[in-house]
Amino acid sequence: MTGRKIIATLGVVLALSVTAMIVHSCGIYSFTGTSIQPDVKTVTINYFEYKALKVNPSLSNQITEALQEKFLKLTKLELVDMDGDLEITGAVTGYDVKATAVTANEQAAMNRLTVNVKIAFTNRKYPEDDFPDKSFSAYADFDAMTALDAVEAELCEDIVEQLCDDIFNATVANW
Repeated sequence: MTGRKIIATLGVVLALSVTAMIVHSCGIYSFTGTSIQPDVKTVTINYFEYKALKVNPSLSNQITEALQEKFLKLTKLELVDMDGDLEITGAVTGYDVKATAVTANEQAAMNRLTVNVKIAFTNRKYPEDDFPDKSFSAYADFDAMTALDAVEAELCEDIVEQLCDDIFNATVANW
């Protein structure tokens, strides 16, 4: 290698090292997009109550478990049963099916399953980040000729994923 190539290589290595140290020293940035302070170590995600009029017996459990998995996968927080540095309490407040597209014969062509949840977020280390009452909604459309029972599990899976993304972003990504 020539002297110029060695100097250029060292310059690149030095620049990358400095950048890595700056990003690491910030402490609150992560490549998953979260902005969790370094002294926040635990999270409590309480079981989501079911308060909607139309009953889906497994939805509360699906949302609770999916949100717990998301936090475990995308953060370094430890999941604890109570008194976590961060705490999320939620409830399913709506579970509705409505027609979204109507044919010329005034019959539904498409239906929409909508799920609403309400959460309270507590940050015991940084209370200024708390919000006591925030609503989230997600939906999925399906053909009106298809019975809800035939597609409900798949629709709920998509809806739960949307809701968990939104809740995660609102609580620890500050989006």
